[in-house]
Amino acid sequence: MKRTLYLIRHGIATKRHQDLADKQRPLTSQGRLKTQQVAQRLCQLDLHFDLILTSPLVRARQTAEILQAAGLSTQVNLSSTLAPLGDFNQWLRWLNSWQDSGGNSLALVGHQPDLSQWAERLVWGQPKEVLELKKAGVMGLTLPKTGSAAGNSQLFWLTPPRLL
Repeated sequence: MKRTLYLIRHGIATKRHQDLADKQRPLTSQGRLKTQQVAQRLCQLDLHFDLILTSPLVRARQTAEILQAAGLSTQVNLSSTLAPLGDFNQWLRWLNSWQDSGGNSLALVGHQPDLSQWAERLVWGQPKEVLELKKAGVMGLTLPKTGSAAGNSQLFWLTPPRLL
């Protein structure tokens, strides 16, 4: 069975301002709507994730909840590694363990530039600063069946939300 990883950037969030900590910024109504449209389209494409792993920041959690409500997964877990400037190597160790326990299809909900940099590390072994994931955009990678995913994965999908 093919192992897949989908990287999904959180939807449009409220603008930064002094009265609200960055980690507390929620999705806007437009962000919710656009994310719901993306989720519906992913369902139409018959996608299903064994697990949605999300950043603990409000806007990412809300995005993951929308994906779950659409029926893309029954399980959502928080991971501090997906917060901005999260630890890629720690997540990679988690991924290896998760795959060893039988996981095949995983969605990550997180932030820029981290998700794009992580995808670049998975595909090329290092960040190249060439990939960009738009808000509520989706990137798909095929992971190797054995060995490290870093430098051994294949990019098969990069789509902005307007094309979904």
